[in-house]
Amino acid sequence: MRFLVTGGAGFIGSALVRYLVNEIGAEVLTVDKLTYAGNLASLKAVEDAPNHRFLKADICDRAKIAQALASFQPDRIMHLAAESHVDRSITGASDFIETNVVGSFHLLEAARHYWSQLDGRSRKNFRFLHVSTDEVYGSLGDDSLFDEATRYDPSSPYSASKAASDHLAIAWHRTYGLPVIVSNCSNNYGPYHFPEKLIPLTILNALESRPLPVYGNGVNIRDWLYVEDHVRALHRIVSDGRAGEKYNVGGRSERRNIDVVESICALMDELRPNDAPHARLISYVADRPGHDARYAIDATKVESELGWRALETFSSGVKKTVRWYFENEWWWKPLRKTVYAGERLGVLTGM
Repeated sequence: MRFLVTGGAGFIGSALVRYLVNEIGAEVLTVDKLTYAGNLASLKAVEDAPNHRFLKADICDRAKIAQALASFQPDRIMHLAAESHVDRSITGASDFIETNVVGSFHLLEAARHYWSQLDGRSRKNFRFLHVSTDEVYGSLGDDSLFDEATRYDPSSPYSASKAASDHLAIAWHRTYGLPVIVSNCSNNYGPYHFPEKLIPLTILNALESRPLPVYGNGVNIRDWLYVEDHVRALHRIVSDGRAGEKYNVGGRSERRNIDVVESICALMDELRPNDAPHARLISYVADRPGHDARYAIDATKVESELGWRALETFSSGVKKTVRWYFENEWWWKPLRKTVYAGERLGVLTGM
């Protein structure tokens, strides 16, 4: 099997590429624009693999993508390229519209023209997996779960741009017959996570005895999914999922944000006792505009139809994650020095 992975130098994308190359033994073409969150160091484990190649390209460049499809001849396209940080979308929405909406449109069109020229078994077996987020569903109450029929109700420019691209993907299936599948996942965490997100930011700030920012009162709830569990699900979905269907992927690990931060502090106390207690660094800050109260995924469909299960609990996964950051300063230290130093993002001024 030949897989073309967009956004393959990002957090989830690089985990997927490493899995496909090293565990599945697939032929993989990684396509990435290498924005601030795209990092070739995340692909170090496959840089010399004979079954992996890399192409620096923007998914908005349809001609370059079409050329890549024609030369590589993939059986699967797994589309993960996206601007993904809610805070950045608050003050810089245009990049999210351009990449997530316009870029997805150009990729779908390039894929449609490529697929239309295939014949026989190649055409029948081709799949396009559009990887999305549970944030498209908006905010939940105390008891319900997001399932594949939940109405879309995005709150941020980021989630609105992903909702738009989800609708495009499904429309390209219904109108043109392109064999598209959509997946919507809960919050991912794990190794190689860019340090603007809650878990890596908390770990690295704690390592440096800097404040650990918690938005509002810290009671917003997220369902956490270890990234390596997620990429196993993505492979299962693109291999065995039904064209035109949606699959929600979650870790069944709901936690309040403050509980996540306190869990990391407890692990830091265990592993770096000389600096304990790390909870003294917790700092409550002004809440994010439009901050959804709760997300939680019902993963029954992917579990029952495709036989996937999350292997990591939050406790086991976050301990692996903390240890990884302790042991891989070579990866995150340059990012903290030159790309993102831990400053607050998404702050509105002059309103």
